[in-house]
Amino acid sequence: MRRSNGSKISSESMKVVFKDTFLNRLESQLEYISLDSPARARKFKGDLLKRIKEIPQKPYSYRKSIYFEDGTIRDLIFKGYTIVFRLKEESVEIFGFVKYQNEPTD
Repeated sequence: MRRSNGSKISSESMKVVFKDTFLNRLESQLEYISLDSPARARKFKGDLLKRIKEIPQKPYSYRKSIYFEDGTIRDLIFKGYTIVFRLKEESVEIFGFVKYQNEPTD
């Protein structure tokens, strides 16, 4: 597997790292969903984490991020949300969680 600059990334050794920005936004969304249905909030979280854990298997199969002009930043689309992640040498950094926006506000 090759990065945009030509250096190799090994997906076998990649670990998933969750940044605080992602965790805070996810927690807010889970709280909102749980107002209607705590069970749906738990299912949403479980399904999302399962999908995120699949990223290291084929990290370049996800589209280049529409929010950044960097080939190592990718978007995972999940139930109308965009999970933005950065590919590093030995890790996948999950840092963004947004409902679709043309111009993110933060």
